[in-house]
Amino acid sequence: IFSLGVLQGANYILPLLTLPYLVRVLGPEFFGLLAFATATVGFFMLITDYGFNLSATRQISIHRDDHDKLKEIFSSVMMIKAALMVISFGLMALLVFSFEKFSQHWDVYFATFGIVIGQVLFPQWFFQGMERMKYITYLNIGAKAFFTLCIFIFVQEQADYLLVPLLTAMGFVVAGIWSLYLVKKEFDVGFFWQTTSTIKFQLSEGWHVFFSSMAISLYTISTTFILGLFANNTVVGYFAAADKIVQAVKGLYAPISQAIYPLISKKIHEDKQSGLAFIHKTTWIVGTVMFVISALLFLLAEPIVNLLLGTQYQQSVLLLKIMAFLPFIIALSNIYGIQ
Repeated sequence: IFSLGVLQGANYILPLLTLPYLVRVLGPEFFGLLAFATATVGFFMLITDYGFNLSATRQISIHRDDHDKLKEIFSSVMMIKAALMVISFGLMALLVFSFEKFSQHWDVYFATFGIVIGQVLFPQWFFQGMERMKYITYLNIGAKAFFTLCIFIFVQEQADYLLVPLLTAMGFVVAGIWSLYLVKKEFDVGFFWQTTSTIKFQLSEGWHVFFSSMAISLYTISTTFILGLFANNTVVGYFAAADKIVQAVKGLYAPISQAIYPLISKKIHEDKQSGLAFIHKTTWIVGTVMFVISALLFLLAEPIVNLLLGTQYQQSVLLLKIMAFLPFIIALSNIYGIQ
C-alpha cells in the first residue's frame, strides 16, 4: 500500500502541484483547452488499458510462481495493448481532422496522445500482480517529478501551453521504457510472439472489466468531454479546475484499492469466506475515512479554491461543493463493484 501510495502520489499530487501555477499562467481558456484534450485522449487510454489493470493483475498474482505462464501473460497483454494503441491513434487522427473544434488545435491532441503511449509501455499490472511495486515506484516518481519541474521552468506564459502536454507525455514515456527494462532485468520476463488462442483468452478475460470501465467513464472523463462540446474552453476551465481537486482527493483511496486487489484475489481463490471477511472489514475503515475527507472538502470549498486556483476561479467553488462527496461514493463503488 505504501509503495502504491507513493506511486499514486506521483500521478495525482505532481499534477496538483502544477495546478496553482498553470491555472494562473494559462488562464481559464487555455487551461480548459488542455483539460478538454486530456479528456478526449482519456477515452483512448481506456481503450488501451482494456481492463488489464484488473484482469492481468489477477492472473499474474495467481501464476506468479510459474515463469513460463508469466511470459505468456506479459507478451499477450503487451501485444493487445500495442494493437489497441495503433487503432486508437488512427481513430484520434480521424476525429481531429474531421471536426473544426479539434483541428484548430490539432497539435495539442497529438502531444497529449503521448500519455497513451507511456501508459501502454508501463506494465503496472505486472508489478502489481507480483506485489513488487517498489521496483517501479521511485522510477515513476523520478521521471514524472523531473518533467513536472520542467513545466515550472519552461512554461512562462500563455503562449507556452503546448509544452504542458509534451512534457507530461515525456514523463510517462520515459517511465514506461525504464519499467520494461526492469521486467526483463528483475524477473527475466521478455517478449515472445503469442498464438491466436492466448490473445483471444486475454481479450475474453478483460472484456467485462473493459465494458465496466467504459460505463464508469460516463461520469468521469466524459463529463469534461461533453461539456467541451457544448460550452467554450473558459467554462471547461472552471469545471476542470474544480474536478482536478476532487480527482486528487479521490486518488487517496486508489493505492489502497490497487494494493488489496491482488491480495483479495488470492484470498478468494484459496478461501472465499476469508476474502469476503477481509472486504467487509475494509469497507468500514475506508468508508468512514473517505466520508470525513469528503465532508471537509465540502465545508472548506471556498478557501481551498482561493488557495489553489486564485480569485479568478470563484465560479469553481459551487462546482467543488457539488462534487465534494464523489470520493466517498466512488470508494464504496470500487469495493462493491470491483473488489
